[in-house]
Amino acid sequence: MSKKVEFKIKRYNPETAESSVADYEVPAKDGMTVLDAVNHIKDTQDSSLAHRWSCRMGICGSCGAIVNGKPVLMCQTFCENTKAPIRVEPMRNFPVIKDLVVDIDSAMEHLREAMPYTDIINRHASLDKEILQTPKQQEKFKQTSQCIKCMLCYSACPVVGHNPKYIGPAAAALADRYLSDNHDQISDERMDSITEKNGIWLCSFIGECSVVCPKKVDPAVALQRLKVMGVLHSAKKIISKRPKKS
Repeated sequence: MSKKVEFKIKRYNPETAESSVADYEVPAKDGMTVLDAVNHIKDTQDSSLAHRWSCRMGICGSCGAIVNGKPVLMCQTFCENTKAPIRVEPMRNFPVIKDLVVDIDSAMEHLREAMPYTDIINRHASLDKEILQTPKQQEKFKQTSQCIKCMLCYSACPVVGHNPKYIGPAAAALADRYLSDNHDQISDERMDSITEKNGIWLCSFIGECSVVCPKKVDPAVALQRLKVMGVLHSAKKIISKRPKKS
């Protein structure tokens, strides 16, 4: 008899608003990921199981879940390296739609607060001249550009759990990325947005966001950089409001 891996998957029925844990057994295969196993369960055992996935390559960020208590991408989590029984749950800090599918609309709204664009067309005086960028300038935002919007950092962040209105780590990393770009033309507006009541100041630097990030973006460090920028931005605004000496 072939070896089997035991799974315990948290289910949620939106029609009854009831949660439960379902037990499954999946034939073990070398190199099998948790996503492979969940797909196998849906295809062969329980077609009602709901989950998200797309690329299976750690690029799209769709298959985020809590596996044995840790926020991970299921496609990057191998069954052979995970203690059985393998418990799979929906990401924390988000409303559950069904089973492993959560509503990430709130986090997407926070990404918009980061103003993830440079607005060159509206702000630059001349569009017929190329704005050059050196490799050194590009290196400044290379790390934060790796974010795939998987929202694992929001699932791991205790501040998000306490206050869903907090702008959050992914949005902060995105803001840092554009503030570090020499193409940026709206840094003051962006700083105003991310330093508001539910902005970057709520970060308590626990660092779990960076621990779970599958792309090593390190949003915790990005947040600390933004706090320094925020202090300078606030000081600049205070100085600019002072009446000039005659």
